[in-house]
Amino acid sequence: MPVLATVIPVLNEERFIERCLKSLLNQTLPASQHMILVLDGGSQDGTVAVVEHLISEHQGEAWPRLVLEMNPQRTVPHARNLALTILPESVEFMVEMIGHATVDADHLEQRLLAWEACEAEVPERLAGVGVRVVEDGDDRTRIGDWVEGALASPLGRSGGQFSQFTKAEPTNVPAFVMHRREALSAVGGWDEAFITSQDSDLSMRLLKAGYSLYRHPATTVMMHKRNGLKQWWKMGHRYGFWRTKVLLKHPKRAKWQEFLPLAGLLLSAVLFGLSSPWALFPILLYGLALMVGGAVEALRQRRPSSLLGVPICLLMLHTSFSLGLVDGLLRKGRLPNDRG
Repeated sequence: MPVLATVIPVLNEERFIERCLKSLLNQTLPASQHMILVLDGGSQDGTVAVVEHLISEHQGEAWPRLVLEMNPQRTVPHARNLALTILPESVEFMVEMIGHATVDADHLEQRLLAWEACEAEVPERLAGVGVRVVEDGDDRTRIGDWVEGALASPLGRSGGQFSQFTKAEPTNVPAFVMHRREALSAVGGWDEAFITSQDSDLSMRLLKAGYSLYRHPATTVMMHKRNGLKQWWKMGHRYGFWRTKVLLKHPKRAKWQEFLPLAGLLLSAVLFGLSSPWALFPILLYGLALMVGGAVEALRQRRPSSLLGVPICLLMLHTSFSLGLVDGLLRKGRLPNDRG
């Protein structure tokens, strides 16, 4: 019976889901020790057909068990809570995955070794271990490079799931976590009120319950990030919106950096209102910082277009995220229509 299950909530992932599942089907970890559970939230493309075809092609003891279930409530937290109820009792660990990501062939084996290393630090109270997230280089576009540059820049780095690190360490923002199932059950699983940022809320509740969370650099998840400016804007707004929801529940998670764009805008408005000769200074300083950030990433990527593209993406990120922060105070959330 499997001791580890990779749980993948999906929505309209026809383009990526086959590569994702094949990377998990072809693991060095013995097939009997892990399984893959896909939960579809009502895809309107060919996602379900692709998964069903892979299931039919990978039968027998040579392959890990691949299961498809429907997620009638559609959201990621509903999918993961559903997984808690339907996975075999033998499953001790749940690995978070998404349909537009892939992993190396030894990923799950390295996950278990990383767990052992972290558990040596906090025996019995370790609830989860996260990994590093890197860009999936396949099908990379020019705008995708701009997005990657914006996330790599100090002006766009959130300290969250896209952080890069070089040693195993405690964290309150692990990415693509392998959780101990017992710990998840102890805190009631995921809060289904959070359509996005449910992982941030879960981590805070685990920490408050006395558990520890770590991240380990030995394993990576290759994630296909946004390759269009419209998608990039929507992502920034959605993360800002749900960030407000998280902070209303967990105020201690607030970081002053998140409010810098709003503070800068407010300062400029005040200075303009006072007819101060310094009114343009914050705007000029901000523009200079964006251009320096673009120049650094253009040199790093060796892509001249990033000189302008990265500042555009940073400006879009700061604006959409800040608007999302305010919007989160005014409205309830709604289901996304682009990804699970």
